[in-house]
Amino acid sequence: MLSRFTPDGSSWRTLADFGLPKDVWPVGRLDADSEGLLLLSSEKALVDRLLSPSRKAWKRYHVQVERVPDDDALASLVEGVVLDGTRTLPSRATRIVDVPWPPRDPPIRFRKSVPDCWIELAIVEGRNRQVRRMTAAVGHPTLRLVRVAIGDVALGALPPGAARVVDDAELAFARLPRPAGSTVPSPRTTPRPVSRRSPRDRRP
Repeated sequence: MLSRFTPDGSSWRTLADFGLPKDVWPVGRLDADSEGLLLLSSEKALVDRLLSPSRKAWKRYHVQVERVPDDDALASLVEGVVLDGTRTLPSRATRIVDVPWPPRDPPIRFRKSVPDCWIELAIVEGRNRQVRRMTAAVGHPTLRLVRVAIGDVALGALPPGAARVVDDAELAFARLPRPAGSTVPSPRTTPRPVSRRSPRDRRP
């Protein structure tokens, strides 16, 4: 599935196929080969807040990469890597074990001679394919990408293709006073839907 409402000429489904209300926006996008949390809101001000790096709304990902990143590679991710001539903002990166995700359908690329590893990577920006490009820049191409949280809104055990309404307490972090000089208005206090998307969401 594409986390957008307009088709791109491919066979992927779009958000327009799901009968969503008018004037709904996704909080950031997931590329067609990624999985996990997709937060939707009818409050444009809230969407703008959550997407602004100045708001520090951390977006957390579980990322399966080729080979096992050493401490230097993780430090490079944390400090920021250069993409398109500019350095990414500082991130958080750590190796993780006991990842709960079942095998993907369709399966990831697998090579017997190349080990793989899961890391958790948290960023505050939203550049195009940023996580994949960051791991590739430190020598560890991404094999699988699952977004697990945006701020305090977590995917949890929500099954693929399912949705739930986010309660207002989960969005308290987005209601903190605006940074100095910000002109983004405070959002209304209404619930928003959150959904779980999967790369299997392809048009038949």
